[in-house]
Amino acid sequence: MAFMAHRDEILAHAAELLDLDSFPDYGPMGMQVAGSPSVTRIACGVSASRELFERAAASGAQLLLVHHGLLWNSDPRTIDTRLRRRLEALFAAGMTLAAYHLALDAHPEIGNNALLCQTLGVRNESPFAKIGFGGCIEPASLETFTGLVSDRLGREPLVFPYGPEVVERVAVVTGGAGRYVVEAAEEGYDLFLTGEAEEPTLHIARELGIHFVAGGHYATETLGVQALAGRLAKRFGVPWEFIDLPNPV
Repeated sequence: MAFMAHRDEILAHAAELLDLDSFPDYGPMGMQVAGSPSVTRIACGVSASRELFERAAASGAQLLLVHHGLLWNSDPRTIDTRLRRRLEALFAAGMTLAAYHLALDAHPEIGNNALLCQTLGVRNESPFAKIGFGGCIEPASLETFTGLVSDRLGREPLVFPYGPEVVERVAVVTGGAGRYVVEAAEEGYDLFLTGEAEEPTLHIARELGIHFVAGGHYATETLGVQALAGRLAKRFGVPWEFIDLPNPV
C-alpha cells in the first residue's frame, strides 16, 4: 500500500522551506489550483502547460510542482479556451498545482541559481541581483567554461565573447535575466550567465567588456524544481518524478 501524505502539510512545509513570503512575485505562489487533499505521488516540471498536466496525471500524481505557474498578474482575468482546457486536465485528475518562482530561484541550497553554480564549479560567495549568486571559479578560458555549460545543460549556449581571456569571476541568474549584465559588469564579474539574451545585450556586453552566456531559459531552470520535489518527497515518504518537456528557448 502506498504511503499517503496530506497536501496542505506538504505545501506548508514548502512555503516555510522557501521562505515564500519574503519574495513578492508576479502572481500567486504556492497552491494555484486545489486538487485531492491526499498525496501518494508528486510530479514536477518547469512550466505549466496542458501537456505537462496530462503527463503528470498519467503518472498517477496528485500534486504537481512547477517553477512557472498557471496564473500571472499580467494575464487577462478571463478563462479562455486555452486556460479552460488546462484547468480541465487538472480537474479531471483531481491534481493540485503549486508554483514556486522567485523564491525557488533564490534558495541558497535547492534554488536554481545555487544548484547551477554548484554544477558549474562557481563558488557561491555572495548574492547577486537578489535572487542570483556570484563567485570565483578555477581560472579557465571562455571556451573551457562554455564547454562545461554545454555539457551540463545539454545544449550549446549563446555566447557574446567580450570579456577577459581568463575567466575567474562568474555571476549567475537563471531564466530571463539578460538585463542584469550591466550589474554584473559593474560588480567586476568576468562573465554573466543567464537563460536568455535581450536585443541590446550584445552591444552592452561589448561596451562593458564582459562575457555574456545564455544557456536557455528552460535549460537553466530544471534543477530547482527537481530538488524541491525530491526534498518534499523524502520528508513525506512519497515517490516523485520529473517530467521533462524540453524547450529550445
